[in-house]
Amino acid sequence: MRVDLLTKEYPPAVYGGAGVHVAELTRVLREHIEVQVRCFGEPRDKADVTAYPTPADLADANAALQTLGTDLAIAADCAGTDLVHSHTWYANFAGHTASLLHGVPHVISAHSLEPLRPWKAEQLGGGYRLSSFAEKTAYEGAAGIIAVSAGMREDILRSYPDVDPAKVHVVHNGIDIDEWQPNEATDVLERYGIDPDAPTIVFVGRITRQKGLPYFLRAVRQLLEGVQVVLCAGAPDTKEIAAEVDGLVAELQETREGVFLISEMLPRHELTQILTHATAFACPSIYEPLGIVNLEAMACGIPVVASATGGIPEVVLDGETGYLVRFEQVTDGTGTPTDPESFIADMAATLTKMVSDPERAAEMGRASRERAREHFSWASIGERTLEVYAQVLREWEAGADAR
Repeated sequence: MRVDLLTKEYPPAVYGGAGVHVAELTRVLREHIEVQVRCFGEPRDKADVTAYPTPADLADANAALQTLGTDLAIAADCAGTDLVHSHTWYANFAGHTASLLHGVPHVISAHSLEPLRPWKAEQLGGGYRLSSFAEKTAYEGAAGIIAVSAGMREDILRSYPDVDPAKVHVVHNGIDIDEWQPNEATDVLERYGIDPDAPTIVFVGRITRQKGLPYFLRAVRQLLEGVQVVLCAGAPDTKEIAAEVDGLVAELQETREGVFLISEMLPRHELTQILTHATAFACPSIYEPLGIVNLEAMACGIPVVASATGGIPEVVLDGETGYLVRFEQVTDGTGTPTDPESFIADMAATLTKMVSDPERAAEMGRASRERAREHFSWASIGERTLEVYAQVLREWEAGADAR
């Protein structure tokens, strides 16, 4: 069986959880089936990976229109595959078009949903309407949809009520427990001036509305003196949120010591070092289908303090592998807390509770790594994905006459 995986991100151009997912899933699937990866960007040096640049005649077009142009080129090359599997709206339209063109089933892995990220209109302008159209069309036409959490499955069915619930399967994201493990070296900490022995909270994520970074930075104002905060944060979605985050960080650095901003994307061996020496990992997201960053921290033996939204409660066990901060959210799709000040105060209080009891934090960290090992291995996720493929292909063949 041949499957074509369609994705915007693929190594070495990976900037988010979806890219990590595709890279790891490809690795485990190739042990069982033929996989052709079709990604965006510069040429790759592997025979079974084909990259597609933006079409030259769309070089000056809206970013969403550029994406759809790239999707059409990808779709044309999927001839001969048995199934196409797309990741994120960037590649969903390629999968949908390839399915129609070549008469093969299209499976989507749902990493996020455009209706639940309305702030992207700031970034894409009218292109947000294009991305929303592409995603909606693909989801409603897909032969199968893989949700990365049960919470994500609920979001899909709420956002796209015309989707048949029987077509939506839950397969969690995963973690490579051998690649993500405690790293006791300290040279990276020394390079940035981070004290390896001080109580430390780490945030890792892109600077985007859904990650909730401004709320976290306001919560940091309320932390005890002497608590370090390491922000591995970059790739801002817009100039506006970049300016907001820069302003909040500058204010913190003026009023307290031990606030570090690392804007470049660190290689894994450096990030594991920073995570290993942390007391806790903070995930203040207001929208998070699952949160691979939480798994990465847990695999390094670090407990997580996270907002209780999306798929996060399926990863972080409250009181066992960390603490969940529960809050009410508005229902307009933005995920904005209904009481932002209470959310900020509760986040600060929970982080303080964690760093004030280092023995308990260490115990939770050990439980975190064990949970990552037992429940989120890529081998089991690959097997589950193959089961979805098999079911979709059976149903596709059974419905051939009807089509």
